[in-house]
Amino acid sequence: MKKTFFTTTAFAAAMAVTFTLSSCNDSDNDMMNMSYQKTITFENVVTPKDFVESGEIPGVTFLAAAGHKVILPGESQTIKFSAGKAQALMFATMYGASKDWFFASKQPGIKLFDSNGNAITGDVSSDVLLWDNGTKDNQTGQAESKPIMQVPNVNASQLVKLNLAYDNVKSEFTLTITNTSGGTANETPLSPGVWAVSNYNGSQLLNSTPFFMPNTLSNPEITDIAQMGNITKMMTKLTANTGIMTGLSPALVVVYRGDKNPIYELGKTDSGMGLKEIAQFGNVTKLQTSLKSLPNVKGVYVAGSAPVAPGNKVMTNFKADPGDKIAYVTMFGFSNDWFYANEQMIDANTKGDITSKTTLFDSGTGVDQYPGAGNRQALFGGTPQSENMVISKVGTQYPVPAVQNVIKVTVN
Repeated sequence: MKKTFFTTTAFAAAMAVTFTLSSCNDSDNDMMNMSYQKTITFENVVTPKDFVESGEIPGVTFLAAAGHKVILPGESQTIKFSAGKAQALMFATMYGASKDWFFASKQPGIKLFDSNGNAITGDVSSDVLLWDNGTKDNQTGQAESKPIMQVPNVNASQLVKLNLAYDNVKSEFTLTITNTSGGTANETPLSPGVWAVSNYNGSQLLNSTPFFMPNTLSNPEITDIAQMGNITKMMTKLTANTGIMTGLSPALVVVYRGDKNPIYELGKTDSGMGLKEIAQFGNVTKLQTSLKSLPNVKGVYVAGSAPVAPGNKVMTNFKADPGDKIAYVTMFGFSNDWFYANEQMIDANTKGDITSKTTLFDSGTGVDQYPGAGNRQALFGGTPQSENMVISKVGTQYPVPAVQNVIKVTVN
């Protein structure tokens, strides 16, 4: 499947480094005052994964015939996951009393938000379907090779009940799966299952046909679930293809004098100069204007004019004098209010890779949600719920990739 990321602008060509020499007079002890021009580059190096979250739907009761825990008629299991309005939930579990049938929704999964962006809650059982994997004869159990097709004349919603609840602050859903097949002509245990939420890049899902494709031959992962209720292969595949990704905003660079970073101060609340607008929406305009008015600021520059997708980069030239320092900031795009910035002071005459000086910060201006799966994030056209916390380093609440696996910053 072709994966299309953010539309980005053409990147400025790197300019050759030039030096302007200013002669000092004898009263200055013949010292040379040298101005210089450099180029700073911000590259998005994150590796996109198909899924932002995935996991297992555990069984409840051990069934010797199956050799593992299952969900028997009358039993329920719950899972929690985050999502934004463009995302959907895919799941799969074996119809235990069959040769190779399984329950799953239509592609790309269970719809979670309506057309107005409101979360869908309550009974969504109508979204569950029963599928024939096409790998075993339904009567004899002998191997066959047929495409995956929906099982006719069986109402799956009478066998499995799905109920959704939603936490608006966290943008977190709770799905309760109940085996309601007891007493029907299709009474069956359900095997342990799998679930996943596809990553969204601002325009489309990275995987719009997770797990399987109807009307085509099956794959080893879904076959193991459909025939044996074994989720091992599918979980291995999902784990390898699950991870947080992000775009970056245009980056703001400031040249300044002194020992205080003019962009932010760790442990203090947002100053109102414009950091919030970058951290929440990637908008550099307000901070750019504010910084230009500070007496210790010598220049403000912006790299790029559009979101920076994985594999892309933006750059800008800046001019500085000996003794100047630089600072920079760019939004962690798939967040509510996070930003990358240099934690350590950087001499403006530095050259080379300075990524190690970069840290991911929480601006403290918006309530956090799961990165890339929060309905109040700008990625989904949302506005973060306001909070007033101090600026801090992003912790380990979410499995965010290491800084060097998301952004690379170089000066030449």
